[in-house]
Amino acid sequence: MNEQWAAYRESEAFAARVATLYGAGEDVLALQKARYGKLVERFEARFGKQNGGLYFFSAPGRTEIGGNHTDHNNGRVLAAAVNLDTIACVSKTDDNKVVVDSEGFAPITITLDSFEIREADFGTTLSLIRGTAAVMKDMGYKVGGFRATVSSSVLRGSGLSSSAAFEVLIGAIIDGLYNGFVVDAKTRAVIAQKVENIYFGKPCGLMDQMASSVGGMVTIDFKEADAQVEAIACDFAAHGYALCVVNTGGDHGDLTDDYAAIRTEMEAVAAHFGKKVLREVAQEDVENHIGELRKACGDRAVLRALHFYDENARVLEQAAAIRGGDLPAFFDAVKRSGESSWKLLQNVYARPTEEQMAMGIELSRRFLAGDGAQRVHGGGFAGTIQAYVPLARLADYKRLMEDVFGAGSCTALMVRPEGAVMMEM
Repeated sequence: MNEQWAAYRESEAFAARVATLYGAGEDVLALQKARYGKLVERFEARFGKQNGGLYFFSAPGRTEIGGNHTDHNNGRVLAAAVNLDTIACVSKTDDNKVVVDSEGFAPITITLDSFEIREADFGTTLSLIRGTAAVMKDMGYKVGGFRATVSSSVLRGSGLSSSAAFEVLIGAIIDGLYNGFVVDAKTRAVIAQKVENIYFGKPCGLMDQMASSVGGMVTIDFKEADAQVEAIACDFAAHGYALCVVNTGGDHGDLTDDYAAIRTEMEAVAAHFGKKVLREVAQEDVENHIGELRKACGDRAVLRALHFYDENARVLEQAAAIRGGDLPAFFDAVKRSGESSWKLLQNVYARPTEEQMAMGIELSRRFLAGDGAQRVHGGGFAGTIQAYVPLARLADYKRLMEDVFGAGSCTALMVRPEGAVMMEM
């Protein structure tokens, strides 16, 4: 066993870090010791035995709490970092090369001598690594080489933003090794978004990266270009509830047009008033012109616009309920959010023959019977739902969901209070 890791794994500092990031308990500590230990073993198998100079970095996945399909029209969202994360064992190098060996993927080697945008690299992990170095260098930060092994507990396609966690992680590594970990959380998120937009070729919003970078629960208001972020203290377990996501199955691959149509239709309603996004249009203007909007944009577009306004207001309602410790009011808003996504936004299923999410939501509603809440999670049409389940009934809920959707489909989450972190062994 690596001597540096052997000392750190038994330290109070590591135990305290684990408790903060993943939760308390000897079983949790044992799990993370095994997980991080395996990462060190992979590092030495790949790069040779190390005598010091190793660091750990971690960036969490995120869950959307409120604001379903509002960010792309400059609305508000409520999101939280979770205790599933992407971690790296890292050493600094002086050869200006980055070597990243991610579990389950082919190793990537990049020389940091060229930072041009390469369309041929769009959609690749390589573009995220090179892009992060490029954006940080352009912003005046120091960049340089490193070697890393990477592992993630954020399941791909789970709606928990594994991609954003990786983007934030790479920025944290460069910041930690070469800048003393001085980049503030909001800036780190903006860097990650620029990388995904410019170098990865995906015009994403900022919600995923911001939640991963900042940690805890946050409201984000996208009305202005400089998004306003506010932290909210939250501990569902302290109130006797578990936050769960259930993977109901389904393939996102053929749903690109369905996702795009939501934004396109909302923007079509805005365009009717000479505006780019719905946030620039007063709700009463839409409500007072429904007749002509139906003819110009169609019924579904109008319904989706109405969802935007209701959901945008609900984010404030949810945030106020959490601040006040009023879980019944929060759950009521969650359920109304889910109903609006189903009835107005219409993103619970794309085709009547594939209604896995609808099944998961209805089974959750019947199981909870008013004690807790359930809703669509993330983009919709396929994939995960979200449920708030009494801790005393969590085992029964997991059993029900996994009987229907398969083993491992239900995951209980903790809101992680910290975003990206650097651990010095």
